[in-house]
Amino acid sequence: MTSHIMPTYGRLPITFERGEGAWLFDQNNNRYLDALSGIAVCGLGHAHPVVHQAICQQSEKLLHTSNLYGIAVQEQLADRLTEKSGMDNVFFCNSGAEANEAAIKLARKYGHEQGIDNPAIIVMDKSFHGRTLATLSATGNAKIQQGFAPLVEGFVRVPYNDISAIEVAIKQHKNIVAILVEPIQGEGGVNIPAADYLNRIRNLCDQHKLLMMLDEIQTGIGRTGKFLAFQHNEIIPDVCTLAKALGNGVPIGACLAKGKAATIFTAGNHGSTFGGNPLACSAALAVLATLDAENLIEQAAQKGNAISAAFKERLSGNAHVVDIRHKGMMIGIELDRPCTELVQAALQEKLLINVTGEKNIRLLPPLIFNNQQILQLVETLSTLIVKLTDTPYES
Repeated sequence: MTSHIMPTYGRLPITFERGEGAWLFDQNNNRYLDALSGIAVCGLGHAHPVVHQAICQQSEKLLHTSNLYGIAVQEQLADRLTEKSGMDNVFFCNSGAEANEAAIKLARKYGHEQGIDNPAIIVMDKSFHGRTLATLSATGNAKIQQGFAPLVEGFVRVPYNDISAIEVAIKQHKNIVAILVEPIQGEGGVNIPAADYLNRIRNLCDQHKLLMMLDEIQTGIGRTGKFLAFQHNEIIPDVCTLAKALGNGVPIGACLAKGKAATIFTAGNHGSTFGGNPLACSAALAVLATLDAENLIEQAAQKGNAISAAFKERLSGNAHVVDIRHKGMMIGIELDRPCTELVQAALQEKLLINVTGEKNIRLLPPLIFNNQQILQLVETLSTLIVKLTDTPYES
């Protein structure tokens, strides 16, 4: 059958019809263990009853009025997010790319208010911030940028986890107004920086009056064992972007601002037709309530430690395993060879995983994963890794 969908995805040969917790079921009712959560989206798993109820109840009342009017549930969500993050206010949109677009616009307007005609933002190699033209330009991946020139100007790229490189860039470019960085690089291979990396960026931003902007789209909403990853460092950025797990599958994005950054946008500077609509905000409120009620963020830290420890024990002595990295339930296993074939191999074993950067297995299990599911994940994937690495490979 000919598909009328643009071929923008290299889809796996499977279609899922329903989900239940950490499980997905295909059209033949085969059950798959989901260790990817829709790429860090379904942190509460699939068909969570609290989220389901919130969506149903809101859909019976009101889906959309537009941001021409007050939206009570949007104001409630803004209150909860600022309370949990320490930020001051929120702009709501529909995705992570849109949240980062808002952050980029905010930084540029901040620069113009400082008298800088061509404001620039420091961004990182191997980063990922989205696929709109501005966020694609900010992203540190030449492969996905190919074919879309001319890219948006105004970005200065430096290596990730390299404070000295940031210091040099600030000295060389007098038009720097902000630093945009992921607390942990997800698409880049679950790259975890030095423990004080964010603290030192915070200090540089304070010293040079720059905006510290954190892309928490993949790391946020409990994924790393804190509500937001920057809370591990006991700092607060000027701007923080969220999406993915905030709606547990209902599209919603948010750009949070603090202090001077919170006063930059005024009426007419930015907007969104669907951003912060009643349905999406109701789902997000249900997600936040469930995280607290079920103590899932603290559990994410504990479960992440257990998963990492189990993989290290199971794969100890395997010289082809370069590294096993994790922060909470954000786990990366780096091999010494390309391993994209493991995605299909895992699918055959009824397990859903991801490979990024060709050599990095990325695991983003739902926060509701139980001990039996952890054991199944570790045993199934470890067996596949051993089988792959037992095969001779020439680089």
